[in-house]
Amino acid sequence: MNAREGALRVLYDVEVNKAYSNLALNKELDGKEYSQLDKGFMTELVYGVLENAIYIDHVIQQFSSIKLKKINANTLNLLRLGIYQIQFLDKIPPSAAVNESVNLAKIYSKKSSGFVNAILRNVIRNKDNIKMPDVKKEPVKYLSITYSHPEWMVQQFLKHFSMEFTEELLKANNTTPELNVRVNTLKISIEDCIKALEKEGLKVTQNPHIAEALTIKGVHNLVEMELLRKGYIYIQDFGSMLIARIVEPKEGDFVIDVCSAPGGKATHMAQLMKNEGKVLARDIHPHKLKLIKRNAKRLETSIVETQNFNGKDIDGNLLGMADKVLVDAPCSGLGIIRRKPEIKYNKTPDDINEITEIQLEILRNASKYVKPKGFIVYSTCTIEPSENQGVVEKFLKDNTNFQLVNIGEEYKDIIPGETQGEMIQLYPNVHGTDGFFIAKLQRKK
Repeated sequence: MNAREGALRVLYDVEVNKAYSNLALNKELDGKEYSQLDKGFMTELVYGVLENAIYIDHVIQQFSSIKLKKINANTLNLLRLGIYQIQFLDKIPPSAAVNESVNLAKIYSKKSSGFVNAILRNVIRNKDNIKMPDVKKEPVKYLSITYSHPEWMVQQFLKHFSMEFTEELLKANNTTPELNVRVNTLKISIEDCIKALEKEGLKVTQNPHIAEALTIKGVHNLVEMELLRKGYIYIQDFGSMLIARIVEPKEGDFVIDVCSAPGGKATHMAQLMKNEGKVLARDIHPHKLKLIKRNAKRLETSIVETQNFNGKDIDGNLLGMADKVLVDAPCSGLGIIRRKPEIKYNKTPDDINEITEIQLEILRNASKYVKPKGFIVYSTCTIEPSENQGVVEKFLKDNTNFQLVNIGEEYKDIIPGETQGEMIQLYPNVHGTDGFFIAKLQRKK
């Protein structure tokens, strides 16, 4: 199997079929005889192109007389793959990048092989003379092209953050996130898990804030690892683990996870509850409920019960029944661009405006399940304030029976970085985590 050919198929799936990059990549790798080296190279090519697509397209436009919209998807992605290798991968000889791209063009886009050859060779000759916008005259355009984020998104960030912070954020969005796993302490001790991972030749670092959070480095195929397959570990970002810790479920609690899939936070809460009590994990999509069930079974979190339910509806049977409620709301995902770079190209400003209304509706409905003196946690994986602080502030304005818990003070020992306020926001460029927002509210009576 050819890694470049596999990458081409994945990029086509992402662009044309709007597939998620991680799912498209897994689909391509599943059951095919790629070597470990080719798997790594394919992954690097896919994410490299997606992370740098706007810049790469800017380069193509400088050397092509044909507009991008008129170039078919396979030809365009072959050019992107070739230019990514030429501009970003020093270990790949430019001639190899050209020849392999041309060979694939003869298979996937026969009439364009000469076009691909000409553009890529022209790029090699002029790779150090790519024209870029002037940062002082056109700062938005400069940031957009340099870091491959659409102009509307750059403008959105500049509304809230300084030029320096925005540039650091865009840069961080194009980096590879660390691999974090959660130790399932229901099945193995943290110490024994670290030893088992190190026995596999991996370098393991325990997080100083959350004991069950580990960072793994080293060559591995984690998906095939017995520790993962048997439910001793669960792949999960630190920011995601922080949410369950701030929900702080106790043994015997009744907890509702309103938007639960794929079940990482539900199973973590069950783990913190030592499998005593009940976690009701809900989702609107039946196929996602199956995923929660599979994860709960593998992790042996027996108190997780799944249920098909739309968070935009109200369940009259659960009014005032829950000790804790988690609303990990659907959002724009602007905090997880490192993991899903296609978010940069699939989202629009209208998506944000529409989602805030849904988020507020779900939070309002979910709050009705909270017992007197009970708690509700609202979280997202975005850094857009209108989806975060904005939603919580609107909710509190209309629901005076709830008050904010000062997370920055109550949970300062498990929050990385400087002490934050009542609501917390994690940033990839500041905390090295996904961009999670968390707010915790208590029902007064």
